[in-house]
Amino acid sequence: MNNSKFDYNTDIAWCPGCGNFNILKSLKQALDELKIEQEKLCLVSGIGQAAKTPQYVKTNYFNGLHGRALPVATAIRLANPELTVIVHSGDGDGYGEGGNHLIHTIRKNPNVTLIVHNNMVYGLTKGQGSPASQLGFKNPIQTEGVYVPPFNAIATAIALDISFAGRAFSGDVERTKEIIKLAIENKGFSLVEILQPCVSFNKVNTFMWFKKNSYYLNDDYNPEDKFDAFRKVNEEKFPLGVIYKNSKRKILEESIPVYETNKEPLYKRTVDLRKLQKIVNK
Repeated sequence: MNNSKFDYNTDIAWCPGCGNFNILKSLKQALDELKIEQEKLCLVSGIGQAAKTPQYVKTNYFNGLHGRALPVATAIRLANPELTVIVHSGDGDGYGEGGNHLIHTIRKNPNVTLIVHNNMVYGLTKGQGSPASQLGFKNPIQTEGVYVPPFNAIATAIALDISFAGRAFSGDVERTKEIIKLAIENKGFSLVEILQPCVSFNKVNTFMWFKKNSYYLNDDYNPEDKFDAFRKVNEEKFPLGVIYKNSKRKILEESIPVYETNKEPLYKRTVDLRKLQKIVNK
């Protein structure tokens, strides 16, 4: 696929060879194949190299604060459930600054897709260790190497009974596209972690390293088996594919009283925002 209606002719600030280019390509292909209209899509992000992604797609987007993309995305979905809402975040933005919001967004279960570009380093701020950095990873701050284990975001998500958790590798555009499509089609909060190299500030976790240290789940794997999913995400190598699914959870948009008696989107009617905030914060 050479052309997409989501193509946007603008300068891209990523380094040559960055894994983000393939993620952008997979995203646009997924959107095209799902036949999502530009005006019915909103991309949301915080701060970081991954968070620049919405700026390179011809559609609606909202850039928020560092680690604060998920509350904005949830609000957008509540205001207009007719929109497809996709968040782009890095491992620092999403798991570090935004870790608390990740936990509570999983609890609330809005129909939002979160794509985390995991390069195991803070790329925008020149190479500090991130929450996903591997033990022993040397960087400008931890010169002797990272001394705490990485945050296992997918294991945390499974523990909180997330609606959908998947993982992809940016070196495989086709299969990454398919996992993104499944996440967008899922009804509920979806987390897709995409392993991707930072060619400038992480010389350890390269394309080849990720390829050697990951594998695709077999076709007979059952993503609805919670205990098996836990085992998989705690293995030494990274499993790729749909790791966990729970389709039984009710989404936030169907859980709040403001939608029970009036199906019209919030942006089309007047509501008491104070009452809505109390409901969402429960």
